[in-house]
Amino acid sequence: MAEERLPSRSDNFAEWYNQLVLRSELADYAPVRGCMVIRPYGWALWENLQAALDSRFKATGVTNAAFPLLIPMSFLEREKQHVEGFAPELAVVTIGGGEKLEEPLVVRPTSETIIGHMWSKWIKSYRDLPLLLNQWNSVVRWEMRTKLFLRTMEFYWQEGHTAHAGPDEAEGRTRQMLDIYADFAENEAAVPVVRGQKSESEKFAGALRSYSIEAMMGDTRALQAGTSHNLGDNFARAFDIRYLDKENQLQYAWTTSWGLSTRFIGAIIMVHGDDQGLILPPRLAPHQVVVVPIHKSDDERALVMGALDRLADELRRFRVHVDTRDGLTPGFKFNDWEMRGVPVRLEIGPKDVAREQVMLARRDTPGKQGKLAVPFAALADGIQAMLDDIHTALFQRATDFRQAHTHTPSDYAEFRQVVEDGWADVWWCGRSACETEIKEDTRASTRCIPLDQPGGTGRCIHCGEPAEKRALFARAY
Repeated sequence: MAEERLPSRSDNFAEWYNQLVLRSELADYAPVRGCMVIRPYGWALWENLQAALDSRFKATGVTNAAFPLLIPMSFLEREKQHVEGFAPELAVVTIGGGEKLEEPLVVRPTSETIIGHMWSKWIKSYRDLPLLLNQWNSVVRWEMRTKLFLRTMEFYWQEGHTAHAGPDEAEGRTRQMLDIYADFAENEAAVPVVRGQKSESEKFAGALRSYSIEAMMGDTRALQAGTSHNLGDNFARAFDIRYLDKENQLQYAWTTSWGLSTRFIGAIIMVHGDDQGLILPPRLAPHQVVVVPIHKSDDERALVMGALDRLADELRRFRVHVDTRDGLTPGFKFNDWEMRGVPVRLEIGPKDVAREQVMLARRDTPGKQGKLAVPFAALADGIQAMLDDIHTALFQRATDFRQAHTHTPSDYAEFRQVVEDGWADVWWCGRSACETEIKEDTRASTRCIPLDQPGGTGRCIHCGEPAEKRALFARAY
């Protein structure tokens, strides 16, 4: 039953990724081009991401709601920058019930417009603010080039939307949600990220300012892993979201929006995976521990399973899966679960039962180095310590990789070489024309202007004009 090995990451990263998503049963291709089916193992991972994010949102006062899938075309046209930004990606319904619709309906690419319409009815006084909402849904954007999880026509995400009584409060919420995304990425997914502001040409259509968390993948390309937008009063003016302030003066609300999608699953795969398959971060993995009972006879099986029954309370603290599949060798099961990225494998056979111990093997460390014998009495503590250590090791390894592939070129010729296989941290003038020329020449784009700036000034890496900010440039997904 041996399965063909995965392609090597170093030989063909793209094919390694595609094959791994399919073989690990995270997702599959849907009948409609560019869409995907998320399989139970992938959906369990997404549910764990949802839970980790949802609790963080609610801790800041955000509540969940649901808005319609279909949006009148006229709503998008009321915010011109917004519709221009999304026009090539819109899916439009023109026929319903066998008849041509009086007004076309857009399958939501995002929900700012429909929410803005509803808020114009709900928000009347400063007492109604702030209004803090989030929804878990799917959206449709008619992408031409798609890749499972990373870029699909329909994808799942959360989109948060808030309304505020002024610019300071809106900017504070925008930055707060960016910090929440960074905390989630690093402390749940073990993915190091850079927080920064998007350039004018890269910001969200209709936004005043956009911020993102950027992560380096295992092939050194960048992935925008989450975004947070200060929309100013642009959408409020388009949808007449006004309120009476404490002085009984009519004011426009300031709004924000922020989102993180199933593309983050792609980030987890590409940041942590190796040639054997997935390596899932322990705090998000569908199964934190897989148990492989080892036995050759019915008597040995009864002995081993009886020991596992006695260990049930110790194991109950974790997300555990016991692999009792018949007709498969322990070696096959070991390889199968390695490919699926389960953080810890627990092996137990008759000799282990006699010694009142189990063997723990950590996914991120191959061979004997990653194995540890743990007594029954210390099993829960032993597993927890191993899971915590795996998280720390994954985060450090990814951080070291990013640092090793982030460079500070001294001139444009060196810059061009750097972005072929890494990130460039450089002074940049901020001009869109300069940004466009760099992208056309190197295929590298501004990922963000990091919030953590060194201070001082320099010369733009491309045009040589004075620059006050450093920016990250990289080729990206």
